[in-house]
Amino acid sequence: GSIYSNSEVCESWFRFLLIESTTVSVLSFKKVIIISMEFCGGFVVGYLLFSCFAAACYGVTFSSLQKTLIVTASSPKGHDQLTVKWAFDQTFPAGTDSTYKTIRVKLCYAPLSQVDKPWRKSVDDLNKDKTCQHKIVAKPYTPSNNSFTWTIETDVPKATYFVRAYALDERQVQVGYGQNTDASKVTDLFDIRAISGRHVSLDIASVCFSVFSVVSLAVFFYMEKRKGNVTQKK
Repeated sequence: GSIYSNSEVCESWFRFLLIESTTVSVLSFKKVIIISMEFCGGFVVGYLLFSCFAAACYGVTFSSLQKTLIVTASSPKGHDQLTVKWAFDQTFPAGTDSTYKTIRVKLCYAPLSQVDKPWRKSVDDLNKDKTCQHKIVAKPYTPSNNSFTWTIETDVPKATYFVRAYALDERQVQVGYGQNTDASKVTDLFDIRAISGRHVSLDIASVCFSVFSVVSLAVFFYMEKRKGNVTQKK
């Protein structure tokens, strides 16, 4: 075998240690980079999820919406139907309604009918707002020539109302609105009486039932009277 001096042995051993330590350092450094990237990636994903969750929980504020829709509401006096019309306000720049996918029209309580009634309270956070509790209709968005005639439901309580329409995006989030009254909600209001909302079919059924009851009662008394006369003759 070969004979090495002490200095050669030490030098070889030193080189071995240097190479090994360098390899370990590089591997450790790579591992640190990988761990850091995984952590950062996880943090970013977590942050995005949290942001989406927070936005969904908090919701949209009414004050952040633009009044981009023109809404009118009319009803012949004494009738139980309400005709609502809406259209995009053309005074806004083209493309303002590019995210509009759905229009949701609702019947809303006027301030006069919200006094001392916390279950009708207006809240800026639309997830908590109780102003508009009665759905009239939801339709795909078109910028003009929109109309819908609604038969007032029987569960609509006596109150003073106005109509509001929300523009929703593809996630069904409010991105615009319009209403048939002013910002203070004092003009173009209308009243709905508690008796309103009775459907014609129900009215006819009620009349028929009443007539049937009267006729049945008359027949019953006639039969009883006839039976009594027969008994007396015997």
